[in-house]
Amino acid sequence: MSIPVSRVPIYDTLNRIPGGLMIIPLILGSIVGTLAPAALEIGSFTTALFKDGAMAFMALVIFATGMQITPRNAGPIVGTASVILLAKSLVPGVLIAILGLTTGMQGLFGISILAMLAAMDNSNGGIWLAFTGRYGDQRDRGAYIASAINDGPFFTLILIGASGLADIPLEVFMAAIVPLLLGILVGNLDPKWTEVMRPVPEMVIPFFSFGLGTGINLADVLHGGLTGLALGLLVAPFTGGLVYLGYRYLLKRGRRSGIGFAAGTTAGNSIATPAIAAAADPSLQPYVGVATTQVAACVLVSALMAPAIASWLLKRNGELRSPEEIPAGASAHDNASARLAGDLIPK
Repeated sequence: MSIPVSRVPIYDTLNRIPGGLMIIPLILGSIVGTLAPAALEIGSFTTALFKDGAMAFMALVIFATGMQITPRNAGPIVGTASVILLAKSLVPGVLIAILGLTTGMQGLFGISILAMLAAMDNSNGGIWLAFTGRYGDQRDRGAYIASAINDGPFFTLILIGASGLADIPLEVFMAAIVPLLLGILVGNLDPKWTEVMRPVPEMVIPFFSFGLGTGINLADVLHGGLTGLALGLLVAPFTGGLVYLGYRYLLKRGRRSGIGFAAGTTAGNSIATPAIAAAADPSLQPYVGVATTQVAACVLVSALMAPAIASWLLKRNGELRSPEEIPAGASAHDNASARLAGDLIPK
């Protein structure tokens, strides 16, 4: 069956933009959510698809990702997630905490230590799933569990000493990984389902990216001012660069190490982290207002920058493609990378 010629090549145009299938819907969602939020509240299928469906679509991607995980590649997935946690959360968090010992909580250039931690020690799991769903393999997609762990105020609270509120409730952690565990179970019981669900990540990326965008208020981003934008511009290259180094030198991912930059984001719910931290330690209250708007700016700026940098680096190395797209006659290096991913190409 031949594919008809597009009158308006929307898909091809988005594909020509690095990370376009994710970035453009995200921007459109933030514009609509800011300028015309009522349009998303008319109910029925419209609201379900364009606003409320983001979490469901992400859960579906997680479920489909679990189906690709077998005993053969479970180890590499845990290893990848561990490197991401080390490079994205622990290393920058410790460095910022050390800076705080020198400057105090006021930080530098109008950016408090609280804002730095809230912006840098976590990652946006939705952006990671969207990017790795298009360009990553099972190791990368399964490593979203790193975002399930560092999402929210967990590392921030520990690093500023509010350990009494730093425990992750067991039910919250389980709720994040149940779809993955069910996917692993079903995929290993019936491999046919694995093949049926294989295209799911790429199919739903534009939909949950738009839904994620509707939660980003552009007014908050602008209110963060130049300091918020500056912090946002720092998050992606700094924290994403650390994950890139982990991919390159610890995971030995070679020319595909650029995927690591996609982790250089700020989670959407980290906007609430400054207020949560101040509830644990009232002395932080003076920093909450400014820090909150600065983190809001980071959410949007990093969501745009991180996948763009990752796409650019992969393209420069000739790797802006998913492992499934590696041609049969590819080089030995490419084929070796595919084999390491485990069950990447349908047999």
